[in-house]
Order: sequence, then structure tokens, then C-alpha cells
Amino acid sequence: MPKKTYILLIAQFLSAFADNAILFTVIAMVMQASDKASWYIPALQSSFLIAYVVLAPWMGSFADHHPKARVLIIANLIKAAGAVLLLLNIEPLIAYCLVGVGAALYSPAKYGILPELVGHDYLVKANSWIEGSTILAILLGMVVGAKVADYSTQWALIGTIVLFLISAWIAGYLPLQQPKKAASGSKILAFGQQMGSFFTTPRSRFAILGGSLFWASAATLRLIIVAWAPAVLMLKSASDIAQLTLYLAIGIIVGSAVVPRLIPLEHLRRARIAAYLMAILIAVLSLTTSIWPARAVLFVIGMMGGIFIVPINAVLQELGQHSIGSGSAVSLQNFFQNLAMLLAVGGYTYAASLQVSPVMTLVAVGGLVFVATFAVALKLPKSQ
Repeated sequence: MPKKTYILLIAQFLSAFADNAILFTVIAMVMQASDKASWYIPALQSSFLIAYVVLAPWMGSFADHHPKARVLIIANLIKAAGAVLLLLNIEPLIAYCLVGVGAALYSPAKYGILPELVGHDYLVKANSWIEGSTILAILLGMVVGAKVADYSTQWALIGTIVLFLISAWIAGYLPLQQPKKAASGSKILAFGQQMGSFFTTPRSRFAILGGSLFWASAATLRLIIVAWAPAVLMLKSASDIAQLTLYLAIGIIVGSAVVPRLIPLEHLRRARIAAYLMAILIAVLSLTTSIWPARAVLFVIGMMGGIFIVPINAVLQELGQHSIGSGSAVSLQNFFQNLAMLLAVGGYTYAASLQVSPVMTLVAVGGLVFVATFAVALKLPKSQ
């Protein structure tokens, strides 16, 4: 792969590490406060996601019409500003929402720059590296962030601010490609037109809806684990829960590493098999009552998720580059997947407010993922 790809990998690793360190720092802050209701952590996740949905018409366009390296720098600075607000004891729902704004801007630039750095032959491999390094960063960010936050949330926040700033500095070494000319007119109308044109083929529909399915199930599963682990496995601290979800992250890394050999771009339909297995295993997780079986099931769930999401991202970027722009395609994907995540997290928040047990919620999520996979894979051609 081109050397510039490795610069992107380092910048992305640091930014993703800080993203997840700050998440578990906020979770630690909530767990240390005795006056927070059970719905507060799901509400935090929603405050982060809402920027992806509300700002989607502008974020992809901004990424496509400005040098993406500069967009990565700006996004990291916005995320650092959100961490500063948390450090100043501003309401976490507001501060974490600002971190979400930075992340919503970062995502279309991160994935949109890949087709500019590598060609068709390396696109799945580059996505595999990006996903693998991102999940490694998630893994380490969760564990290290939770450990430091259990000791001091202030030092954890300072660390995330420093990492966001270093990531912004490294992104400055990426090449500045000539951006597309900005189109005049309403961004909302343009976004609607892009949505209509991009849904014309089964492959693009599967890429958008399949990615939405993966991230909705991942977001919900992570929140269920926060409630399920203390109730079933008797884990009490943020770092203990982070170490459990570590196995999910390791599985995604392994799945991301093996998928280029299993699912080339021309055989996207194969990805649905991994999604079916992921759904079944989410339901199986509800049957586990001890730590090592839970870790094993989470590992395989993560592996199936990695095999499912990597080719979807690669296809989306390639289709987008040749149609509405890779940044706009990723922003369109972000809109749908974060809308799905908001609905899923909202549904879980409502279920938690009704005192539905996390065990029953796991069974329901597994069943819904299985049915949704069947629905989004309909009419997908065997090869392309």
C-alpha cells in the first residue's frame, strides 16, 4: 500500500483511541455519581449519535469540497474542544454531543480519503487495515481509558485532549488532494437527491442498510453489556466491563484481517452469512452465566461483525467515488447507520426504563438482527 496510507492509519488510531477512552471516562463519571438514572448512559450515547443524523447533509459535502486532510484536522480539534468542556464540568450530555459533532465530520473524511490514497486493487485491504487498527484503538482506548478514569477522570480527559491534538498534527502530513467544486443550492435537497440516486442498485442499498444494521446492533450490544455484565457476571467497575468488551473488539480485528481472502468486492453477497451467525451468537450470549464463555461468544460475535462490515465499507467507497463522491457516500451511510443506532439505542433506553431484563433484550436483539439481515440481503446478486 502507498506510504501515505500508514500516516492515515496512525492518525486514525490515535483519534479512535481517544474517542473510546473518552466514552469510558464519561461512563466512569456516571457510575461514580449516585444521582444518575438508569437511562442516562443510553442518553449519552444518543447525544453523541445525533450529530451524525442532523448534520449528515452538510458533513459529507464539506468533506468532498475541502481537502480531506484538513477536514481530519478540524474534526480532531472539535473533539478536543468537547473533551475540554467535560474537563470544565459542563453537562456531559452537551459536552459529549460536541465530541459527536467532531466524529460526524471526521468519518466521511477518514473513509473518503482512502480511494484517493489507494486504487481499486488495494481498497478492501486498506479498509481491512483501517478497521483492524480502529478496533485495536477501540480495544486499547476502552481498557486504558477506563483504568485511568477509575483512578482520575481529570487525567483521563487530559490524555484524550492530547491524543486528539497529536492526531490532528499527524493528519497535516497527508496529501492535499484537489477537492470537488462545491455545488450551489440547498444541501438538504442535494442530500435527498443523492439518497435517491444511490439507492438505485441492490449493492448500494445493501452497503447502506447492511452498515446501518451492523452499527445499530453493535451500539445496542455495547450498552446491554453495561447492564448485563453487573447483573449476570457480577462485574462492577468500568474497567471490568471494558475488559469484557475487549474480546468483542479482538474478534472484529481478527475478522477484519481474514476478510480480504474470503470476500472480494465482486462477491459482496457472501457477507450476509457472517451477519446471520452474528445474530445467532448475540442470542446465545444471553445463555452464558460465567466470564470465559461470555468472552468466547463475544469474540466470535466480533469476528463475524468484522467479516460483515469490511467489504460493505469498501463497496460503499468505490460506488461513492464513481457517483456522488466518496465523502458524500460515507456521510449518507453515517446518516442511515446513526439513525438506526439512535432508534436502537432509543428502543433499548425505553426497555431499560420499563425494567426489561438485559437477558431478554439480548434475545430480542439477536432475533431482530437475523430478520433484518434477511430483509436487506434480498435481491442482492450472487456476484458482480
